[in-house]
Amino acid sequence: MDREIFVNQLIRWYSHQKRDLPWRRTNDPYKIWLSEIILQQTRVNQGMPYYLNFVEKYPTVNDLAEAQEQEVLRLWQGLGYYSRARNLHSCAKMVVGEYDGQFPNKFEELLKLKGIGRYTAAAIASMAFNQVNAVVDGNVYRVLSRVFGLFDDIAETKSAKVFEKLANELIPKDQPGEFNQAIMDFGAIQCTPKSPACAICPLSDSCCAFNKGEIEQLPVKTKKVKVKKLFFNYIIFEYNGELLLHERIGNGIWKGLYQFHLEETLKRSSEESVLNSLNSPDRFTLIDVSEEVKHVLTHRQIFARFFRLRVNELNTFANIQKELNLKAYSLEQIQELPKPILIENYLKKAFY
Repeated sequence: MDREIFVNQLIRWYSHQKRDLPWRRTNDPYKIWLSEIILQQTRVNQGMPYYLNFVEKYPTVNDLAEAQEQEVLRLWQGLGYYSRARNLHSCAKMVVGEYDGQFPNKFEELLKLKGIGRYTAAAIASMAFNQVNAVVDGNVYRVLSRVFGLFDDIAETKSAKVFEKLANELIPKDQPGEFNQAIMDFGAIQCTPKSPACAICPLSDSCCAFNKGEIEQLPVKTKKVKVKKLFFNYIIFEYNGELLLHERIGNGIWKGLYQFHLEETLKRSSEESVLNSLNSPDRFTLIDVSEEVKHVLTHRQIFARFFRLRVNELNTFANIQKELNLKAYSLEQIQELPKPILIENYLKKAFY
């Protein structure tokens, strides 16, 4: 396909079909950055309420930088990939502390900020500062590979350079932000992964994949990620209206979020074996065992059950806190804690 024709048709399509999104109505780098971080691995309709909540609670990067991490995690709750929230908070602090509250306007400087990779840096640079830096994400891979007939395996690191080079050769110097938004929307709306709207596509006449019958083969992605199964047995110790939780530490999933005591296994355990794993199980009265809940993450499938136990004596309640490094919280306090959506959903069903 002729490159100039591709660019012109793409931008013309965008002028008629673009989605009306709040971060498209501004060139404020803070709001553009916020939207890009929230929408990583997230659909627009899912991310929209989070974006609006963050903008309302933290209207400026200074407001976000001054927030407590626990508050940020709580507002992020349910969106997943919680390292994004921690990086979001760290980045805001960097912008305020090292750049006097102003996002840098150059691609290379933006890359120095916590949690900002090449895609996000290009998005901010082009949309907020009109810099000529092309974005390359899954949508861009798909559009370029199909239109130009590229069979480079996008699972391989070297392929990113091929697509980024082409995108930067295509991006018009007078409309970089418009082009980036156009190609992202085109991939999201028109040139979709499955059942793309080729019959009404303005590029179909010159699209390599369409004319060669190779739509289903592109983009090429051969890498397969093995999904690991985990079995989570949450133990809920309850006494006089209070429950015991602790904050997850380390670098695993859900760092900084609060959870009940967890007995994690690689295979499904019987109720009896889970309860027998606790010291002196006669100290508790079993109230309920939930049905198993399946929770899917990118590389993991979690099968969770919740064992609700009433602790018989106050001294026992205090001893459990020391033994298992737990802390007592009222239901009102728990509502304010950042928690994995898996636990939040259980609490809503069983307690709220």
